[in-house]
Amino acid sequence: MAEAPTPPELSVVVPVMNEADNIAPLVGEIAAALHGRIAFEIVYVDDGSTDGSFERLRALVPEFPMLRAQRHAVRRGQSAAIRTGVKAARAALIATLDGDGQNNPADIPALIETYRAHSGTQPLMLAGHRTQRRDTWIKRISSRLANRFRARKLGDDTPDTGCGLKLFPRQTFLEFPAFDHMHRFLPALMLRAGGIVQSVPVSHRARERGASKYGTWDRLVVGIADVRGVAWLMRRRLAADVAEEI
Repeated sequence: MAEAPTPPELSVVVPVMNEADNIAPLVGEIAAALHGRIAFEIVYVDDGSTDGSFERLRALVPEFPMLRAQRHAVRRGQSAAIRTGVKAARAALIATLDGDGQNNPADIPALIETYRAHSGTQPLMLAGHRTQRRDTWIKRISSRLANRFRARKLGDDTPDTGCGLKLFPRQTFLEFPAFDHMHRFLPALMLRAGGIVQSVPVSHRARERGASKYGTWDRLVVGIADVRGVAWLMRRRLAADVAEEI
C-alpha cells in the first residue's frame, strides 16, 4: 500500500493577475527556498487573468507536484484572491507573497524560524518590512505617506503593511471580517483579533517582468477611505475573553 502524502505544514499563497512571465521563475524559487526545510504546498490564485497565467500554472504541476491553483472567472481583486487561497490551503500556517517576483522567497525560512520561536498563546503575524525598496521614487514616497497616515489612525505599529510577504495562522485569518482591500490592513485586523504583530526586515527586488497593476494616486485615495472604515471596525471590536471554565 502506498504511503499517504505528508500533509503540508505551510501553505504559500500567491495571488496573481496577468503575471504569466513571473509564474515559473517564482514557483521555482519558492520550491528551492523551502525544499527539505518544511512540508509545504504552493497555492496560486489566478484573479481573472487574460494572459494565459492559468495555463502556465497548469503546465508546471507535473514538475512541481506541490503546486495547486485556483482561478476566479472574473477579476475580484487581490484581497479576494488571497482569501480564496487561504480557504483552499491545507496547512495551518500561511505565508503570502506577491506574484510579481519582488518579494524574495528566500526570506520565508527565517520567518518560519521566528514563528516557531514564539511561545505565547496569542496568534502571531509576522509582517515583512522592506527596508530597501526597489521601486520608483514616487511609489516609495506615496507608500511612506500612506503608512504614516494608516499608523496614526489605526495604531498598528507596522512600518510596511503593504509588503506582500507575511506569515500567520490560517484559522485566525479566516475569522477576520472580509472586505475589499483587506490585504492592506492585515496587521490591524490581527491586533483587532487579539493577536500580536511583529515586523521582520526582508529583502525587496525590482520588478523584472510585467507591469504593476496599481496606480499610485488612485491607490492612495482609495486607501484613505479604507483606513477610515478599518478604524471604524477597530472601535467596534467585541471582547469575549473567558475568565473561567469547568
